[in-house]
Amino acid sequence: MTDINNIIKREVNPFDIINLKPTNFWADEQDSTLMVESIHQETIIEIEGLLDLIGKDHRSRTVLLAGDSGSGKSYLLGRLKRTLNPKAFFAYILCNWADSTYIWRHILRHTVDSLIQVPEGEKESQLMLWLKSLSAFSRANIKQRIFNDNFWEALQSNRQKFIKHLKDTYKKAGIYNPDIFFGVLHDLANPELYDLACEWLRGDDLSEESMKEIRVKNCIDTEDAAKNILANFGRISTQTQPIVLCFDNLDTMPQLPEGFLDIQPFFNVNTTIHGDSLKNFLVIISVITDTLKRHFDKILPADKAGIHKTIQLKRINIEQAEALWAYQLNPLHQLATPKPKSAIFPLNQQILATNYPGGKTMPRNTLILGRDEYQKYKISLLTEKPKPVTVDPPTQVDPDKSNQDTTQAELQLLWQKEYNKSQEKITKISLLSSSDLIQMLQHAISVLQIQGIKPKLLSGKYATYSLSYQDYKDKQKVGIIWTEDTNMTSFFHIMNACQTAIKNNLCQTMYLIRGADVGKPNLAGNQLYRQIFTNTNYHHIKPSLASVHYLATYQSLVNAAKSQELVIGGKSITLQKLETLIRESEILPKKCTLLHYLGLVSQPKKEQDTNNENGTRDLRPVKDFLFNLVTTQQFMGVPTLISQAANQFSDAKETDIQHLIDLLCQEKKVKLINPKAKLPDQLICLVA
Repeated sequence: MTDINNIIKREVNPFDIINLKPTNFWADEQDSTLMVESIHQETIIEIEGLLDLIGKDHRSRTVLLAGDSGSGKSYLLGRLKRTLNPKAFFAYILCNWADSTYIWRHILRHTVDSLIQVPEGEKESQLMLWLKSLSAFSRANIKQRIFNDNFWEALQSNRQKFIKHLKDTYKKAGIYNPDIFFGVLHDLANPELYDLACEWLRGDDLSEESMKEIRVKNCIDTEDAAKNILANFGRISTQTQPIVLCFDNLDTMPQLPEGFLDIQPFFNVNTTIHGDSLKNFLVIISVITDTLKRHFDKILPADKAGIHKTIQLKRINIEQAEALWAYQLNPLHQLATPKPKSAIFPLNQQILATNYPGGKTMPRNTLILGRDEYQKYKISLLTEKPKPVTVDPPTQVDPDKSNQDTTQAELQLLWQKEYNKSQEKITKISLLSSSDLIQMLQHAISVLQIQGIKPKLLSGKYATYSLSYQDYKDKQKVGIIWTEDTNMTSFFHIMNACQTAIKNNLCQTMYLIRGADVGKPNLAGNQLYRQIFTNTNYHHIKPSLASVHYLATYQSLVNAAKSQELVIGGKSITLQKLETLIRESEILPKKCTLLHYLGLVSQPKKEQDTNNENGTRDLRPVKDFLFNLVTTQQFMGVPTLISQAANQFSDAKETDIQHLIDLLCQEKKVKLINPKAKLPDQLICLVA
């Protein structure tokens, strides 16, 4: 028999594992905590009704999904995807485009990134499911959408026949550049060309060699081209399922000088989607209620008319809050014998009634309250007579004072979790656009309190690839250009823009960040590159993939903070507070070597995230994780600590983890509460 109190002593606080920040429902595995059936159920039914209408008349529609911070907007988008994916294709689009002149390209890139994902229960990507479901490849009975494999295979083997068949089928649809577009769709069916075809569709600036392979002469490098390619998806899919574009967190979009979001260009885009050119789309815009109120008057009346329906997310009631607790506590209850009589033990209904006398609350507040009350009960178990959770009015405690010892530990744990996601998601630098890369770098530089940071050092088409700042030593202006575009014609134009900036004395020092090659010596772009960056005051830096992982990890926290969705230690963290915490932790200066090569960090730091100089695994991140986890939990079971570390670091051996725990004990940072007990029963805590 394993008493529930013993389970609570050894296990991690179940409310600590919740990811209280917005997540991309394709890139991140969402917590299903907010999947309590009744929460926001009426909203799901309403949106499903709109989706069914689009399936019938193919007219694009927009839903404005407004809710207070912590109401579960981002989680609802994920739930909609999981619930309705069988009847629609879903795209997740964070509104963090680098510049408002880049919106259509941002939307296309993230739409295609979502379409190449494989839905649950399927073997092929949304993109291939969409392609094969087109009326051009279906039998006569479109409603059944039975795919004719023989017909598909015959077309697949003949590119020109494939293109002609689609042109004949959709000759009245007004397809943009049909020969090129249908040709790239044909290449999707070729495993050897699939990746290149996807890269072209998402708007990557491909090399001349790559373009030759898929038989295109130009890439999608303008807003108009991006808009029309996106429109093509809708124009030929009126017999298939609709495409749902989920725009999340408007607070991450660019700001105007007066502090307001640059929101009007986005609603211009939304109005365009409702025109005749873009069919079969459902647009869902997730926005904080206060943000919507603050900016509503800045949206033109004609664009307000493009919003088909506004849905205000309701607060949850006490029964739903209790269901959230029960869902989160259930895994612990399943380990206990006998099972607790209450589904929310060690919590109780009176806690909810006392803290929410009006009977309504937010999902996030409910989870934070559960975390804090659970931890109180757990600590009481170290006394001889455990005290039940109190039902007195909540104590007024200074949150900064009570959490000052654990905030950094919780940040480090969150950072490690997000860093692992970045490593898994970003396997090569070119997966990110140059505009996104420079934006990520700009936020990282801001942490270092560098003065005079300004975007767009360059002018023209490649302005969003650049920034400038004031050097803290000699006060001179430093320019940074980051481009990973492999097209050498584009590279020449970027080098030409760099030379113009230098001639106009826009900066005294210039850094080119580029991991891709710079072309053959006979190319004009390479020759211009050598003139600028060889034996001059201008420098070329080749970034490591690890540095990009650090920048991307911080960017994910920045996006969460801007959206008022970043919670650490039960507190909502603002962007200003996040910058302070990151500076105190020294995560970026210590780990991101790119900042050192730019001269922004005084002491060099070799990247040793994977291996030490002798080739052995560097276990310092594992050791830090162990200490931070014990810090946040205050005490826990040693086997649980080992398993948590093994889950976080898949390449760390259990014997290594046990050795690191022994080291922490020797350093008197942690100690075993019951060292004479067998390993399965051992508990570990911080040294007071």
